[in-house]
Amino acid sequence: MNEHEWQEVIGTIGMFVLITAVIVTVIWQFAISWRAKAQLAREAEYKKIAETAAASQQDIGRQLAEINDRLSALRERTDAIELVLKVVE
Repeated sequence: MNEHEWQEVIGTIGMFVLITAVIVTVIWQFAISWRAKAQLAREAEYKKIAETAAASQQDIGRQLAEINDRLSALRERTDAIELVLKVVE
């Protein structure tokens, strides 16, 4: 092989390495972008779930307050019935 052929071989190998590096970099950046989008989508889903859970907790809190009021009213009526029964005895 003469000097000119070696230069062509080295140039070909250099171009192959350069193209491979560019392709790997592009794929790597695409993967990073894809993971970031997936993470944003997961975070949005978690936020939606958290908002739903908070709304459910508020609803349950209201229901418990209503049940507590009804129980208090029932307790007052029961106490009144007991008083009437004691008076009758």
